[in-house]
Formats: sequence, structure tokens, C-alpha cells
Amino acid sequence: MKGLDWPGLMRAGLGGLRLPPGVFWDLTPMELQLLLGAQGGAPSLNRTRLEQLMRRFPDAPVPAGR
Repeated sequence: MKGLDWPGLMRAGLGGLRLPPGVFWDLTPMELQLLLGAQGGAPSLNRTRLEQLMRRFPDAPVPAGR
């Protein structure tokens, strides 16, 4: 395992997530990673997925006079 980027993790946890220091330091690296969405999140949206979603959830037509 490579060393952890503690300055980056501290910026993300204390600054981005606004965790109190005690809570931040009580987390395991895996818990922090999950809070940051580094694993198990939805993949980024690509053109194919956007088109699938557009077919599944088409925009409703705008009523006349709006």
C-alpha cells in the first residue's frame, strides 16, 4: 500500500466534508473514502447513458401559453 495523501485527505475531510477533527481522526481510511464517494458511486455520465435516460424519462411538452 502506498502512503496516504494526508494533507489532501485532511482538506477533504475537515474542509470539504466539514467534519470535526475528532470525527475525522476516528474514521478509518475506508470510512473516509466512502464518505468522499471514492468507491461504490455511480459512474460518470457518458453520451450512451444520457441517451438511455432521455428515452426512459422524456421531457414533458411545455403547455401552450407558457
